[in-house]
Amino acid sequence: MTRLSVNINKAATLRNARGGDNPDVVQFAVFCEKFGAQGITVHPRPDGRHIRNEDVRNLKEVVTTEFNIEGYPEEDFINLVLSVKPEQVTLVPDAPDALTSNAGWDTVSQFYFLREVVEKFHDKGIRVSIFIDPDKTRIRKAAELGADRVELYTEPYARIYSSNPQAAVHPFVQAAIWAYDARLGLNAGHDLSLENLRYFVQNVPHLQEVSIGHALICDALYFGLENTIQMYRRQLES
Repeated sequence: MTRLSVNINKAATLRNARGGDNPDVVQFAVFCEKFGAQGITVHPRPDGRHIRNEDVRNLKEVVTTEFNIEGYPEEDFINLVLSVKPEQVTLVPDAPDALTSNAGWDTVSQFYFLREVVEKFHDKGIRVSIFIDPDKTRIRKAAELGADRVELYTEPYARIYSSNPQAAVHPFVQAAIWAYDARLGLNAGHDLSLENLRYFVQNVPHLQEVSIGHALICDALYFGLENTIQMYRRQLES
């Protein structure tokens, strides 16, 4: 069964808009788990515009499901992950000023850089996932450099889902097969929502985890956090 990891960055964005500690992102994560989240994801960035390094350390003390830290593997990020030791780190090729993730890794040109980073995390027993486009060569290279999983970048799927679901999901079905053949675990994330999640999960084989933040937090404003998490869980279980 595909697991739901809730990305809580947007809760931190709301807090930072006013300063102080409201909403309390640590308590927010506790409630997410209480309401059915099977993991908590955070994506700290160098400018601290949402989740901050202190938040990451505090969250490690309370998260009881699976803690996943996403980010670009510059020195500060690597040191943070090595000190916190989450269950999973997801490497994302974001520029420091990127508004949001917008592409997967080129695991061919960045092969040796990524291999060295993966080895550092493996030395601490941390599972490593590589954020990646549905490309056969890049997926196979992710396996060769030692990654445990890949996370498929699903914005292209979400963008055309409403007009042509079959065409939207086809590259990701192929990517899932390539990942499985390469003995990689499979995650997915970016712009997955209540509208498009069920179709994706029903069609993409071997999917272990989805990481969802923006859409889920937006839905929670309308439906409430507990109800929203349960709504997403039902999309995964049907």
